[in-house]
Amino acid sequence: EVQLVESGGGLVQAGGSLRLSCAASGFTFDDYAIGWFRQAPGKEREGVSCISSSDGSTYYADSVKGRFTFSSDSAKNTVYLQMNSLKPEDTAVYYCAADSAGRLCTLWELTYDYWGQGTQVTVSS
Repeated sequence: EVQLVESGGGLVQAGGSLRLSCAASGFTFDDYAIGWFRQAPGKEREGVSCISSSDGSTYYADSVKGRFTFSSDSAKNTVYLQMNSLKPEDTAVYYCAADSAGRLCTLWELTYDYWGQGTQVTVSS
């Protein structure tokens, strides 16, 4: 059974940092494209960052570029989203997702087959 479990969310002041983790079971991260998404209250879910299985390249939404970093640890079958210089507008539930068919990642949520349960990130001003 494929499972994704996020952790690391919490409450932080603006300008602070958090590191989200997404642990996978039932499959190997290296074979899937992996994405991070977020959904703020009253808004649609949006793509934040992703990593391609073909070459390990990463992609970031413009809103987080230069502040967020996607990394992975194959030995732990875990990916991370390091979030620095957080802003109140980063407040959202953050999800990781896996695309079993993808080699090049996208920030289009419909390409992803498997989703975690989400972790809340709240940034206070």
